[in-house]
Amino acid sequence: MRRFLWLMPAVLILLSGAAARAQETPGWEVGGGYSYLKANLKGPSFHMNGGTGSITQNLNDWFGGRIEASFFQGTVSGTNISAQTYTYGPVFSYRHFDRITPFAHAQFGAIHGSLGYLGISTSAFKFAMTAGGGVDLKVKRNVAIRLQGDYLMTHFLALRQDNVQGSVGLVFYLGTK
Repeated sequence: MRRFLWLMPAVLILLSGAAARAQETPGWEVGGGYSYLKANLKGPSFHMNGGTGSITQNLNDWFGGRIEASFFQGTVSGTNISAQTYTYGPVFSYRHFDRITPFAHAQFGAIHGSLGYLGISTSAFKFAMTAGGGVDLKVKRNVAIRLQGDYLMTHFLALRQDNVQGSVGLVFYLGTK
């Protein structure tokens, strides 16, 4: 417990410096980067790597809509498999710091699994839902590093799959609100 006592003052100093002035709200955010998927946590799980891209329209300083697409590839039992997710939903941002913007979101859409994904015999589109959040760490006025973690629920072979997705990349802020 004692070794974590230094953490509280460090976090307070970091946040007090970051809170010096609230940031400007961008009209649009365009992001992309690397994404990792640990699929099917309840059964035989496997790992996939890929990329993600998103476009967010901010309606005000705390609420917007985000469309996101992610693409993954991996190998399971010697079979190359792939999956793509396409989701849309609300995003809630907390813009009270100069360089840090935490956010949370819930998105709904579809996942496309290739032949062999979770043992399916033909490629298929199925329902997908993500819930999660992350943080944008501003490095320049219109550029930030985005760290994001999500729970991804899918439904193949009449069974629900619980998946975890993590992403890191860049986001570009366009216009102002």
